[in-house]
Amino acid sequence: MVQLTLPKNSVIGKGKTWPKPDGAKKTKAFRVYRYSPEQGSNPRWDTYHVDTSKCGPMVLDVLLYIKNKIDPTLAFRRSCREGVCGSCAMNIGGHNSIACTKGWDEVAGRTITIAPLPSLPVVRDLIPDLTNFYAQHAYVQPFLKTDTPAPEREWKQTPEDREQLDGLYECILCACCSTSCPSYWWNGDKYLGPAALLQAYRWLIDSRDEATGERLDDLEDPFKLYRCHTIMNCAQVCPKGLNPAKAIANVKHMMVERVV
Repeated sequence: MVQLTLPKNSVIGKGKTWPKPDGAKKTKAFRVYRYSPEQGSNPRWDTYHVDTSKCGPMVLDVLLYIKNKIDPTLAFRRSCREGVCGSCAMNIGGHNSIACTKGWDEVAGRTITIAPLPSLPVVRDLIPDLTNFYAQHAYVQPFLKTDTPAPEREWKQTPEDREQLDGLYECILCACCSTSCPSYWWNGDKYLGPAALLQAYRWLIDSRDEATGERLDDLEDPFKLYRCHTIMNCAQVCPKGLNPAKAIANVKHMMVERVV
């Protein structure tokens, strides 16, 4: 039998359990991933008992309550609180989501586990390192490319052509889809991942763009595009209801069409 040994610093230890607030009649337990590189110790799980009658309905409200009322050392990203920026993406109850639109009462179980997005290096606590993710987004050149002189006012597009972009432009780059993909876990340095490939298709299908051949050439690679095996985790976790797997399949179809 194969013996696999994890590095010592990858083993998550048991952290601190914070007491229930005095006088709280309705509490909920949250098990939160904690890691601080300055301490030089292993990650740990800290458990917080939150008075749900004194915080909002979303997981982000719970995290803000913990930081403001219980433990100010907890670190996480957040910005818009409206499901637009994607900053507060994390793994909640075993599923990737954005904390500002995920209700804590939507998560099953007596204790809710909150962890950083899987497969990415952790900067601190719930903050993942998205350097590679953003570099992959930049690789697909997510902007209009054309040799035609710019018009005086705007690039015109028919309603039918504009409709082709629905389900693509809404992506908020939260990384929930890419970090839920097993192919991205194993080949994240080579496979562009669902988010970047959905963005690539958004410009491939744009009627105003004139660099289709160049864009397809950039994706013609055994790893960049073809590591997708249509597992569909990406579509299941997308907080905007998008389907990156379908976009990737369409890119593959465009590859086949141009060869034929």
